[in-house]
Amino acid sequence: MEPENNKIALSNEEFGFNVLQDIERQTDNNIKQKRSSERISVRAKIILQPANSSEFMSIKIQGVSGDISSGGCSAMFPIPVKVGDIYRMQFDKSELDISMIFGRCMRCKLVSEDAFESGFAFFSPIKLPDEISSEAECNKSLI
Repeated sequence: MEPENNKIALSNEEFGFNVLQDIERQTDNNIKQKRSSERISVRAKIILQPANSSEFMSIKIQGVSGDISSGGCSAMFPIPVKVGDIYRMQFDKSELDISMIFGRCMRCKLVSEDAFESGFAFFSPIKLPDEISSEAECNKSLI
């Protein structure tokens, strides 16, 4: 196991996830209709690291996802991430079984002193695990 002295984590993941859900509920329907892929609400831990080799081991930021699609995700982190930068994203396999992916930070906004909402676009579309896709289909039929 590698040392965790350079890891920064959210103090309250549940709060972070709930705020992300509130933000999504407040998103205008016109914006939702313009999205290229459907988003699925998923709470999973994410470890974010810089993608370039020279900075890869400099910091690990642990956050929580709010939603995910084949093209990107939203997440909450305890510190701001740099818009435009590229990151390695590793989801907790016990919560969301997706291989490590690369994403560009598209937005980052202050929610509270130790919580920053961020949006990421993946470099390559991903295939969501079947159990998540089928859960989303069930939720759509309940609406």
